[in-house]
Amino acid sequence: MITKKPTLEKLSPSFGSSLIVRQHLEKVDKINAFWHFHPELELVYINKGQGKTHIGNHLSYFNNSQLILIGANLPHNGFADRLTANGSETTVQFKQDFLGEDFIKIPEMANVVALFDRAKKGIRFKIETKEVIGPKISNLTKYEGLELVLKFLEILNFLANTDDYSLLNADGIALETNPQDSAKINTIYKYVNSNFQRHISLDEIADKVSMTVPAFCRYFKKTTGKTFTQLVNEYRVVHATKLLNESQMSVADVCFECGFNNFSHFNKQFNEITGKSASQYRKEIKQIIQ
Repeated sequence: MITKKPTLEKLSPSFGSSLIVRQHLEKVDKINAFWHFHPELELVYINKGQGKTHIGNHLSYFNNSQLILIGANLPHNGFADRLTANGSETTVQFKQDFLGEDFIKIPEMANVVALFDRAKKGIRFKIETKEVIGPKISNLTKYEGLELVLKFLEILNFLANTDDYSLLNADGIALETNPQDSAKINTIYKYVNSNFQRHISLDEIADKVSMTVPAFCRYFKKTTGKTFTQLVNEYRVVHATKLLNESQMSVADVCFECGFNNFSHFNKQFNEITGKSASQYRKEIKQIIQ
């Protein structure tokens, strides 16, 4: 999932534009995906796809569609593992003051400014908002100049005034954007992503970032707000939700496939992280059409 050194990504709009609008109609090349941040906010709409959502401390799996607003300097990684039939991923990247420092300060922009502030924790918009705004985001590629700006302002206005959303890092902290910290976190996440299906000792992971175990544990907790064991369990549970969505494996087989070696421990961790049992999750997800 994370395959190159994370860094401050520099984004440049095309000449004569204050927005960057990109659309992928085929699978996005994740070889070049990396843990990164940038001063621009990023609005992402995937109409049909599957993959992991990794923003700040939030890690989850999505199936079908997703509408996310990522705040300025909030570390994140790529989204779609693959796009499904007729799927597309549209992203809009923009600075908070893309219309000028004075414009962002006018009273009429107060709700939008509040939206940008909420986005510092990452925002996932829910089904009703996705159905209304998703197609409008996909259609932004059809416009240029002032017409593009006006269409985008309509989208921002809608998102600023809806309560149909959840905050991704509401109960945690966003990762620090110190480049040195980001490089270490990248190494840790990349290693966990490749090895979470087996036991990873603290000695092993601490050695990967050239730290003693006590120093590593203090650093990781300070930087992410969670223990290393919590991170590994989250990766395993996220992988479990993927298998429960996409495969016909039994819940017990899913447990061991994800790296848990004890079924009761798996059930406890799954419940703590998702708020429901694995069997209940599978039952509910089959009834939801997003």
